Amino acid sequence: MSAIILPIALPITRVAILGAESSGKSILAEALAAHYQTVWVPEYLREFVDTQQRVPKEEEQILIAATQVQREKEFALRARDWLFCDTSPLMTAIYSRHYFQQADAALAQLEQSHTYDFTLVTAPDFPWSADGLQRESAAVRQHIHEELLRILEEREIPFLLVEGSLAERVEQVQFTLSFLAS
Repeated sequence: MSAIILPIALPITRVAILGAESSGKSILAEALAAHYQTVWVPEYLREFVDTQQRVPKEEEQILIAATQVQREKEFALRARDWLFCDTSPLMTAIYSRHYFQQADAALAQLEQSHTYDFTLVTAPDFPWSADGLQRESAAVRQHIHEELLRILEEREIPFLLVEGSLAERVEQVQFTLSFLAS
């Protein structure tokens, strides 16, 4: 009789990359994944908008956040040391409160319970650019950025605000993550 050998899941550090629209989250996630030779979790909202050809309705906000979390679990199986997550349920809840004046109970619970090992916030210092259905305006981007910072500080969630060019942001993250890895 042969023994069944199950794969051992090695611990990974999950890093949330948060920020308002058009602030460079996706490009940073992709660059960090390439640098650390791992995978990154793309933002499910972008896929939803592209396939549905519309923005999500209020009752679909929990679907967006829950699918994002499920994708994180799937990608974690392929991650090597680090998993970079382009957005989180917190961002879905912030946008839900902005557009629908509330986050339903399920989304609020997921937002509060789903945590990360570290959080990066992308500054809105890239030029704002329209992206079809998904982006509204530079003014909304600034408002969402300020709301995100307020919530992180209120909840005492440590974060690194990354600014500047992509290369400068990657350098800032590398420096900070070197302390987490040691």
